[in-house]
Amino acid sequence: MADLFQVRIAVRGYELDLQGHVNQAVYLQYGEHARWQFFIEAGLTPEVLVGAGVGPVVLETTIRYLKELRAGDEVDVSCRFLFSGGKTFQVEQDYTRIDGVPVARVTGVAGLLDRTTRRLVADPAERLRTLATDVSLLGLEK
Repeated sequence: MADLFQVRIAVRGYELDLQGHVNQAVYLQYGEHARWQFFIEAGLTPEVLVGAGVGPVVLETTIRYLKELRAGDEVDVSCRFLFSGGKTFQVEQDYTRIDGVPVARVTGVAGLLDRTTRRLVADPAERLRTLATDVSLLGLEK
């Protein structure tokens, strides 16, 4: 199992809704940012992926809100991919304030799209393994 990957994000005032907490759509942006940082850290830059003719796609997302995030808070967003065979893989992301309080959990299903055929790659774990410079981060060591 790979070490937990996480990114720290500072909440900005323009990300708040009328209640003074982070707008629900911003949680998705935070998650997307963490997933891309995770890919980049593993050597899966946008240039590498596009050059290989593939790109990650989100197929399903569920957000469970636990506590508020407000202006001035900082949040650590983790990212983990769980590969179990087939065309899709699970995504798990925990959002934790820097004081240790869990604020949200995002789970989902993702895949790797072949940009030419517009179909999911049959074995995304193997394809990512061949493209990544750090497969251990992805938990894809053989």
